[in-house]
Amino acid sequence: VQLQASGGGLVQVGSSLRLSCAASGITGGSFAAGWFRQAPGKEREFVATVSGTGINTYYADSVKGRFTISRDNAANTVSLQMDDLRPEDTAVYYCAVDVNSRWYTPHLRDYDYWGQGTLVTVSS
Repeated sequence: VQLQASGGGLVQVGSSLRLSCAASGITGGSFAAGWFRQAPGKEREFVATVSGTGINTYYADSVKGRFTISRDNAANTVSLQMDDLRPEDTAVYYCAVDVNSRWYTPHLRDYDYWGQGTLVTVSS
């Protein structure tokens, strides 16, 4: 299984970015997926997760209403639309998959495979 994350960059406060994660070596829709982030000097934290069907989602309180996770099982991609970005959203963002379940999970320990991370910097 390989995950390739992309879409990070440097943006101004209030801007939008869309992160994408391309999965290979695994069948689309057969796994739960999530996005996590890690800011400098902090632990990796949960951001958003989506079930295998893409119907069910769950978000961290800090991003609820601003971020939207989605997936395209035909293309085997998982995306994170980030709107109204704030300086505190600055972090390396990681996509991850739980190959043992199609149900979403916010728990880092449930994820088996991780992408390489993409840096998001929000400047004020």
